[in-house]
Amino acid sequence: MINENQELKVHSNILDVLTGLLIGGLAGAVTMLLLAPQSGKETRLQIQEKGIELRDRTSGVLDDVLAQIRLDGKKINNSGRKMAKELMHTGQSLVADQLEHLSDAAQAGKKAIEPS
Repeated sequence: MINENQELKVHSNILDVLTGLLIGGLAGAVTMLLLAPQSGKETRLQIQEKGIELRDRTSGVLDDVLAQIRLDGKKINNSGRKMAKELMHTGQSLVADQLEHLSDAAQAGKKAIEPS
């Protein structure tokens, strides 16, 4: 079963990866701008194309991450429901056992009170 700490670490790692992608993309764009061997117009067009590509790639990664988070949430929810059902069943069994013991004790009490 995944506990909350593990879930937070996974989400934190995912956010770290997304942040790294964004920073790396920006650093690459700045480097490309500074070291570009072509004209300014061509460079601006290339930067625009790369920016669109980076946006699309980041959007795809974000969609994948969100889908994984939703899936993990559903798994945790289902696991919690299963555990709740198991606990309810265990509780019902304990109550039934205690009622049986109480019934036995009541019967023994009645026999003790009755005249022989």
